[in-house]
Amino acid sequence: MPRRSVESLIALDIDQSAADPLHRQVYAGIRDAILSGRLAPGGLLPSTRTLARDLALSRNTVMTAYELLASEGYTESRGGSATRVSSVLPDDLLNAEPLPESAGHESKLPPISDLAERMGPMDRERFNRQPLPFLPGVPDLDSFPFKLWARLIARFWRHPPAELLIGGDPAGYLPLRRAIADYLKAVRALDCDAGQVIITTGAQQALALAVRAILNPGDEIWVENPGYPGFRQALSSIGARPVSVAVDDEGLSVDDGRRTAPDARAAIVTPSHHYPLGITMSLSRRLTLLDWAGENNAWIIEDDYDSEFRYGGRPLSALQGLDRGERVVYVGTLSKITMPALRIGYLVVPPRLVDPILTLRRSIDDFPSIALQPALAAFIEEGHFAGHVRRMRQTYAERRDAMNVALERHLGGLFKDAPLDAGLHVCVRLSDRLLARMDDRTAQQRATEQGVACSTLSAFCYPPAADQGLVLGYAGYTPGAINHAAAKLAAALDD
Repeated sequence: MPRRSVESLIALDIDQSAADPLHRQVYAGIRDAILSGRLAPGGLLPSTRTLARDLALSRNTVMTAYELLASEGYTESRGGSATRVSSVLPDDLLNAEPLPESAGHESKLPPISDLAERMGPMDRERFNRQPLPFLPGVPDLDSFPFKLWARLIARFWRHPPAELLIGGDPAGYLPLRRAIADYLKAVRALDCDAGQVIITTGAQQALALAVRAILNPGDEIWVENPGYPGFRQALSSIGARPVSVAVDDEGLSVDDGRRTAPDARAAIVTPSHHYPLGITMSLSRRLTLLDWAGENNAWIIEDDYDSEFRYGGRPLSALQGLDRGERVVYVGTLSKITMPALRIGYLVVPPRLVDPILTLRRSIDDFPSIALQPALAAFIEEGHFAGHVRRMRQTYAERRDAMNVALERHLGGLFKDAPLDAGLHVCVRLSDRLLARMDDRTAQQRATEQGVACSTLSAFCYPPAADQGLVLGYAGYTPGAINHAAAKLAAALDD
């Protein structure tokens, strides 16, 4: 099969009525594409026959343009092979002066929106980090049944229904929504049906849709402190006012919330496994939070991001299952169980929120990508999902134990005790002995220099640096890798 490249689809603007000859227009279009970087050095150009057909020109016209490009050093062709962009452009092109600006016009760029300014710059390095121990949020990818997954995808897409190739339900693939609803009712005691489930592109999109549906600019909303920074980003995007509420041994402190913002319109919580401290909200605290929401006619957004992985007994019922006032919006994700790149999350919302959220969703995209939803539905319906969760729970419990041993063996005295009975990470606070020499940002920097990845606890606090510690993920790493990384972390923190 002949080799293809994106350059074979090059778009050129040709004006048949222009004064410039057609071959000069082809030459100029390709030359501009090369100088602007749209055509990279070494890139393959379409054949003269192909480009002539695409532009509705004679082949001789295109051949003349190609000869002119080659004569000036923009392209090269050896021994009758295909034409490519020259790997080294002429020196006079590399040293060319920029074109002067039009006289009387200042170089001034149009402003960006207040919202974009308020959101601030994106930390792109966070998305490009190598999955080194102890990078949080990395599941065990080697244990995922990829062969089975490939069969499920192929089974559906060999003969897909024509209607799914044209469009989809804004709420998502119905069999997947049914499978998620059945799973949540059985495992997390939710009170829901498929009509309340909305498939999203990850949990962050689910959160963004939820806050847009229930909050107005200026509304106050309780957020855990420390807590997941993505909550504040979603709230800032609509002009809501996040109010920091302390977290104690039972979870978010409702008493502190009442003192700080008694008339808040909503609260966002991670009751099953607080991020990043790892605390599980007690049943009494859950009921107190629901009572506050009822008294104040407020909403609760429940982020249940990794409730499947609990190693010290059965998890408590979700807030949504305890709620009788239809005030809880439930956010879930499948990325922690399968793989982060799957990018499938979901909302479970009270019936009266379904249409408003789907209308808001249509302003972003018409419907979620259907590509993987049928395979995921089969993965859940046929029992593979439950089996994978059971296997991963055992694997992660073993790695949790290895993490406990490694922290005590290599880092005893440097960190304070931390709960390790659920989730995929551990949050350890710096001991007074270690704090006398460095803060958590310095500790993170030293760890990075030794090839150990981690997050700082202070980055989850508002204001920053209110608490000092490290967030260490262990789920994606073998016991041997955990022990080795703990030894390297100890060396990094040892003066």
